[in-house]
Amino acid sequence: MNALLQEVTRATGVPLRAPVEVTGTTGLGGPLAVGDLVLGAVAAELAAAQVLTGGPAPVRLDAAHVGLAVRSERYARLRGRPVGLGFAPLSRFWRTADGWLRLHGNYPHHRAAAAAVLGSDDVDAVAGAALEWPAEELEEAVVAAGGAAAAVRTPEVWAASPQGRAVTALPLLELRRSAEAPPRRPGLPGLRVLDLTRVIAGPVATRVLASHGADVLRVDGPRLPDLREGLVDTGVGKRHVVLDLADAGDRRTVEGLLRTADVVVQGYRPGALEAFGVDQAALAHRHPHLVVVRLSAWGTRGPWAGRRGFDSLVQAATGIATTCGTPEEPGALPAQALDHTTGYLAAATVLAALARQREEGGGWYGELSLAQTAHRLLAGPRDPSEGRPAPDPEPYLQRLGSPDGPVDAVAPPGSPPWTSAAVLPPDAEPVWRERR
Repeated sequence: MNALLQEVTRATGVPLRAPVEVTGTTGLGGPLAVGDLVLGAVAAELAAAQVLTGGPAPVRLDAAHVGLAVRSERYARLRGRPVGLGFAPLSRFWRTADGWLRLHGNYPHHRAAAAAVLGSDDVDAVAGAALEWPAEELEEAVVAAGGAAAAVRTPEVWAASPQGRAVTALPLLELRRSAEAPPRRPGLPGLRVLDLTRVIAGPVATRVLASHGADVLRVDGPRLPDLREGLVDTGVGKRHVVLDLADAGDRRTVEGLLRTADVVVQGYRPGALEAFGVDQAALAHRHPHLVVVRLSAWGTRGPWAGRRGFDSLVQAATGIATTCGTPEEPGALPAQALDHTTGYLAAATVLAALARQREEGGGWYGELSLAQTAHRLLAGPRDPSEGRPAPDPEPYLQRLGSPDGPVDAVAPPGSPPWTSAAVLPPDAEPVWRERR
């Protein structure tokens, strides 16, 4: 954990000196030290917040709370019923002619792409069809069809691949000045954060910022909306609106929001936002005051930079699945820890950038990826501990009111409690709240 704090300090240039006190265990066992990784990421975010709020007060972490927070999608409830989506039938490992492949089929368009290649979305038919393909050929075919897939590789095969080499050359995270601008001192309560993210890692980052009092406005598109049930968990503390960046009027609305925003967090694959003028380079030109942090699956360099990816696929491609599996079949981490760790590290990057902006001025740009987090996990110490049963989540849940009924969500570890449940479309307007 301390080593990760030092890495974040080196990468951001912001000394994270708050002493960290940890009690208990995360319950996240397995051959990799995933518990240490998630504790370090949460500690880094809280220590960065201390820099902005006048620390360094001690960061006190209940490890059991952190272990539940990085599995929060399993415990979120609406009207007393779990909303965790889990994995769709196609989102699993499939045996191929020469190994294994992981598909992601939770979204209809990804499921349709896989079905187009394999001839069906019936589980039995897919099992038979996958056996006719070499794993890497099937991976390429699904990706070319617009789907999401990853052949299961060993860490050694991944490290020798072009994308593996590109990721290995990157640090855990990057932060650099992006524009010249005078110093700014927005406070954490009322910090204006435009959230252009999807699925888990990016939404976790902005959810963390909301826990510190930020006004987070999440923008979703009308054609491929995120899964509403998942937003009950990842959207807590935030307001959500639907705007079409391809529509001139909606783009003007976004431009108006950007003029008085403080932070933009992006979670779309590299290249997806350039056509709409909200990529980092365009933002630095038009709005040099902004802190922009981008998360991606595979990093921004290498042949896979623009490829779709999810936590489960990154685990498969980078060798985590073989490390956590058996000789008979691949395995997985005890949580979607790449997503959650990267999300907390992204929040730490935002907070560190704000600290530097106060002292040095300028716009700032940070980059992280699930693959970089995976590399850090695989390169770290091994922890051949047995997983422990998850603690009772009830003491760590916070009940919030919503128009759809009461919501129970895992409270933020180490941060103030949530101030609201997710405000989902159409109940929010694309305007900032008054500064506190």
